[in-house]
Amino acid sequence: MTGHLHVVEKNLSPGATQAQQGACRLRVETLAKTFAGHAAIEDVSFDVHDGEFVAVLGPSGAGKTTLFRCMTGLLAPDNGGVWIDREDIATLRDRSRRRLAVVFQQFNLVSRLSALDNVLAGRLGYVPAWRGALRCFTRADRLLALECLDRVGLLAQAGQRADTLSGGQQQRVAIARALAQQPSLIVADEPVASLDPNAGAGVLELLRGIARTDGVGIVCSLHQVHFARAYADRIIGLSHGRIVIDGPSSEFDQAALERLYGHRDSAEPESVEPTT
Repeated sequence: MTGHLHVVEKNLSPGATQAQQGACRLRVETLAKTFAGHAAIEDVSFDVHDGEFVAVLGPSGAGKTTLFRCMTGLLAPDNGGVWIDREDIATLRDRSRRRLAVVFQQFNLVSRLSALDNVLAGRLGYVPAWRGALRCFTRADRLLALECLDRVGLLAQAGQRADTLSGGQQQRVAIARALAQQPSLIVADEPVASLDPNAGAGVLELLRGIARTDGVGIVCSLHQVHFARAYADRIIGLSHGRIVIDGPSSEFDQAALERLYGHRDSAEPESVEPTT
């Protein structure tokens, strides 16, 4: 069944819906979280492997935010678990957490600091606390941060204050910061939601390149179906807190779109054009 779009009708073991290629960077298993008696997510299971770019789609209220908060350890699930490089995220502490990098919708940069200083924050997991507090980084750390800025096309802006950069540039700085962590997994929570289409495409192209070049697993929540199909290897569709679709992005067709979002008159994302 590997290589085809799966409509999920029952519980699946982690990795049952995708090719087993490379090391498992992320495992989400039977994850569940309830708020005031309402199941935000229920029985969610999937794997992400090295070099794989997975997009998570779903209508508003599908549970994407809850899922991502559980995946990053910001929220404890009621059931199930999350493993990064086979280690339970609930047990990761201090330097062990550097293998997980998060890219946020609103960039989360320190506006008064330079692009370089913001990227150096990605090295905090590698230095003693006192050095981080004093921003006393080694020459090797500074060279790595500059290399990361170069990779995202912002070496010339290294000394520029973050709040003077455009939205697309700020998100690239945030990605450079994630790269500086040298992570196994990048979780990107709607990283292009506040960007114009051209800047958004550039950010997703950059993330896809990182997955290919560095072998990093990437999980990215998106609202734009066309972006998911263009840049992701695989699409996971979440509806009412459950995975209803899991398969290659090239197989995400109009039927899959309507299953995930309902009929076209539901004011959800655009129709899917056939691939050529």
